[in-house]
Amino acid sequence: MISEIKNLIRSAINPISGKPESEECRVKDVFEAEGDIVIKYDREGLSPSQKRVFEDNILCAIKDKVPEDKISFSSVSKDSGDVYKSLKSSGKSPDNEAPKSNEAPKSNENATLNVGHGKPAPKKGIPNVKKVIAVASGKGGVGKSTVSVNLALSLKKLNKKVGLLDADIYGPSLPILLGKRGEKPKANDKKKIIPLEAHGLKFMSFGLFIKEGEPVIWRGPMLGGVLNQFLFDVDWGELDYLIIDLPPGTGDVQLSMIQSVSVDGSIIVSTPQDVALLDAVKGFNMFTQVKTPVLGMIENMSYFICSDCGASHDIFGNGGVKAEVEKLETNLLGQVPLDIKVRLGSDKGEPYMAFNFNEEDEISKSYMAIAKNVDKILFESKENKKGFFGKLFGK
Repeated sequence: MISEIKNLIRSAINPISGKPESEECRVKDVFEAEGDIVIKYDREGLSPSQKRVFEDNILCAIKDKVPEDKISFSSVSKDSGDVYKSLKSSGKSPDNEAPKSNEAPKSNENATLNVGHGKPAPKKGIPNVKKVIAVASGKGGVGKSTVSVNLALSLKKLNKKVGLLDADIYGPSLPILLGKRGEKPKANDKKKIIPLEAHGLKFMSFGLFIKEGEPVIWRGPMLGGVLNQFLFDVDWGELDYLIIDLPPGTGDVQLSMIQSVSVDGSIIVSTPQDVALLDAVKGFNMFTQVKTPVLGMIENMSYFICSDCGASHDIFGNGGVKAEVEKLETNLLGQVPLDIKVRLGSDKGEPYMAFNFNEEDEISKSYMAIAKNVDKILFESKENKKGFFGKLFGK
C-alpha cells in the first residue's frame, strides 16, 4: 500500500511553484507508525499557510486510498530537523500548539485573527501571451461571462489574437456560450492540452472535462491545481490577450490566480443597481489590496432597448456604475445595453459580436468602445502607462 500512496502523492501540487510532487520531490518518506500513515516532507521555503495548502493537496491526492484521520505529516527543514505534526483530526500542529499550562494565558490585548495568506509564490508569465486580463464580478447574475466572450470577440475585431480561460470551476459556461457543448480537448506530443477554437478564439474550460449537470465537489487546493494546469499546461500559442473569466466573488480561485500568474489588468463587471455595486466594490478592493491593476468597470445591462418602439428603459437604475467609478477613481470602460438578441445568442452558442455585429447598433458600438479602451490602456506608451498605474497605487 505504501508504494500506491507514493504514486498518488506524485500528483500533489506545490503551492509555490504550481508543479506536481513528481517534479518537486519534497516528500522524503512515507511509512506506517502506530496504525497511521506518516508522510515526511521538506518544508523549506514554505510559509505556514503554504504548508497547509501543500498538505491539503496531498490529502486530496490520496483520500480515496487512506482515511484523512489516519494520515499524519512530519516536516523537516535545514534549520530545525524533524517536526512532527499530529493527526489532522486533532487540530494540533507546530503552528497552533496549545499552551502546556492548564491555566490560559492572560493578556489585556484585544483578540485578533491571524488569517493572512502568507508570503505569495513568485508570479509567472504565460509563454507567448502578451497580456493577461482578469474579468471579475462581486456577485453572479450580472452577465460577466457574456461580457468576457463578447469583449474577446471585440478585441479580435481589432486584429488581436485572443484566448479565453473559463476559471469558474463550479459553474463553467464557456462551452455553452461558444457553441462547443460536449466537445473534449486533446493533448499534443508534448503532453500539453490543446485549447478548443470557436469563432476565431482559443478557449479552455473545466466544462469540457465533465458532463453537464455533474457537480464539482472540490476544496480550494484542488481548484488552484486545475487553474495552474489551465494557465501553464495549455498550449495557448501566441496571444495578444488571454482573458480569464473568473467566478463571482473573492474566493479561492481569485486568490490562486492572482498569486500564480502575472495579471496585467482586471475588469469589474456590474449592473447599475446598488445590490450589485455593493459586491462589485468588494471585487475592486480585492484587486487593489493584492496590487493587481484595475483597468476599470463595465456597466452591463445598463439600459433596455425596446424592440417595438426603440426607446430605452432604465430597468436596473441609471448611472450607478458611473457614480461608483468616480468614487473609486477608476475608469468607466463602457456601458452595454440589455437586448434579447444577446440572451438568445448566448443560449445558442452564437455570441452577439460573432453573429450580430453591426457598426451602427448600440451593443456593437458599446463593445467596440470597451475593446478600444482596454487596448489603449494596456498598449499605450510606457510613460503614460507608468503614470496610469502610479495613480492606481498612489505612486
